[in-house]
Amino acid sequence: MRVHEVAKELELTSKALLAVLLKVGVDAKSHASVLSDEDIKKVIKYLEDLEQPKVTDTIEDVVMPVQPAPFEDEKEKKDSKKEEITEEVEIKVVDINAESITVKDLCELINVPLKQVMTLILQKGMMLNLNQSIDLALASEIAQEYNIVLEQKSSDVSQKKQQRREEIFLSEIGEDERFLKDRPPVVTVMGHVDHGKTKLLDAIRKTNVVDGESGGITQHIGAYQVEISGKKITFIDTPGHEAFTEIRARGANVTDVVVLVVAADDGVMPQTKEAIHHAQSAKVPIIVAINKIDKPDANPDRVKQQLADYDLVPEEWGGKTIFVNISAKERIGIEEFLEMVLLVAETEELKANPNKKATGIILEANLSKNTGPVATVLVKSGTLRVGNPFVIGPVHGKIRALIDDAGNKIKEAGPSTPVMILGLSDVPGVGDVMQVVTSDKEAKKIATSRADELIDLKRQQKKTVSLDEFSRKINAGEMTTLNLIIKADAQGSLEAILGSINKIDVVDANIHVVHSGIGLITDSDVMLANASNGILIGFHVGIPVEIKNKAEDEGVVVKLYSIIYKMLEDIESTAKGMIKPVFQKELTGTAEVRQLFKFSKVGAIAGCFITEGKVVRGNDIEIYRGNTMIYDGSLDSLKRFKDDVKEVSSGFECGIVIDGFDNYIEGDLIKVFTLKEVKPK
Repeated sequence: MRVHEVAKELELTSKALLAVLLKVGVDAKSHASVLSDEDIKKVIKYLEDLEQPKVTDTIEDVVMPVQPAPFEDEKEKKDSKKEEITEEVEIKVVDINAESITVKDLCELINVPLKQVMTLILQKGMMLNLNQSIDLALASEIAQEYNIVLEQKSSDVSQKKQQRREEIFLSEIGEDERFLKDRPPVVTVMGHVDHGKTKLLDAIRKTNVVDGESGGITQHIGAYQVEISGKKITFIDTPGHEAFTEIRARGANVTDVVVLVVAADDGVMPQTKEAIHHAQSAKVPIIVAINKIDKPDANPDRVKQQLADYDLVPEEWGGKTIFVNISAKERIGIEEFLEMVLLVAETEELKANPNKKATGIILEANLSKNTGPVATVLVKSGTLRVGNPFVIGPVHGKIRALIDDAGNKIKEAGPSTPVMILGLSDVPGVGDVMQVVTSDKEAKKIATSRADELIDLKRQQKKTVSLDEFSRKINAGEMTTLNLIIKADAQGSLEAILGSINKIDVVDANIHVVHSGIGLITDSDVMLANASNGILIGFHVGIPVEIKNKAEDEGVVVKLYSIIYKMLEDIESTAKGMIKPVFQKELTGTAEVRQLFKFSKVGAIAGCFITEGKVVRGNDIEIYRGNTMIYDGSLDSLKRFKDDVKEVSSGFECGIVIDGFDNYIEGDLIKVFTLKEVKPK
């Protein structure tokens, strides 16, 4: 039997059983590991030997003695609920104008006693006095201990302020373990068009959504919550992968688990590959649902073989990816599929604080003729209630109504709950962060400030992006890997390109192809490049005007090529930009001093004859007397007769002036050099 099957029999969670197995010396790597009869006997014996025979579903209760119950009767339990902590953590943003700050000034800035800050610094293993300066990173770390975020002012402060405030809303700064409670997992369903994503959700919810959609294909983001065995799961059905990456590109990972739906009779298709790359970039667990196994030509093993090429290896083959064979149409394997979703979610230990002001992510937004601006929001933490004032980027409002996925009006929505909200001042953007605030006045003030910041940002000059800019970022340490998204005109061309890129070997440089495909550059490619901070490369393919404009707006580098070696040269040179350049001197010419001329205004002029090469004005020089170098500097002035010239070649005479040196004697040699960069191998 597998771990999760034994856990179910013993009324344990898989995680708790894995802890017991570790305790009894059984090496079980995951919930899918197979246990022998002897292993199961060891577990049962261990549980029987425990002082408390009743086994609960937490690791602590299994591996440690069960503590006495804190309450003696149900009345005290009910009374205790009234005293449940509902404290809300207030986050304060404080501006700072410098790259560093003294400990004393930091205490004054965040209004915290010096003694407390010094104690915290000592706990971090540092010995500092009150007048010593600390960098902004350490100052921010200290401030966060008191629920304060330091925000550095800069020329483009508008964008940074909004990003950092939104990060505050999504962070767990100041959260206490007492406030955190289990929340439902958020599952995003992805896959190729018509492989049965919505049909799967239809089977789960036992409703008929597909028939109401245009052509049987999902036309919008649907977010639904279902209850299985007393546990809730939130499903997000995307019309493609663009919305998924649009949200992630803004820094908000809304999903906990990705379900990749692949048709057993169709196998891996172009959109399947895109879905894999988007999900892997999000770094979340992936469950593969092989759909349509009821069809005569279904071949699940072929699908598994294809997906193994994308690092999705089934557990039975020694991999870590869960595969489930299903038929959404015939509702075969649906129960097992849901058990696997809950199993994966269980290992992630998903928690949130419901007793605070709500924060959420906008999944969908539009302008309704009847109700005005509406948006679907996924609550991340806290509890959203009717009447709450809120702000979403430059949009503000007050919750007039909350509507769940079934169309029912509800009064509140907790963590991981998708809900439609009414009462917005305008239509927000997908992926924007929603934050409940104290009052309508505060919401309007924040929204107005953000709107002004965005206007100022648009007025600023658009940044120019190029491979040179990427090299600058790499040299500055802002990038450690060169991410590439590659589109080509044919599979043969694409394979040749990928093979050539794999052969590029640059010391200390890492080149990673995030995604590759055939056809025109699409909106999805631009968003993936933006989310992964990568370069978008097209070979013998075009890019529509609207997509090109979006790439420029997002600051995404797009390079189009028709010659493969030119593309490879650019990629290699960018990768080599990760390495600090090395320069060496290269001799370009030698001049011999044959006569001296002195002028009161100019100083000494060396009358020279060029014996080899050529001398160029502005180049570095070294002056030798015999075999000894007596001076090095630069060639400031070069003349032929009375005319200033840029260079003089071998066999000609010239006059040379070197700033800072006039102690020439006849026979001195002036060697002229140029600096040449040594290319890394």
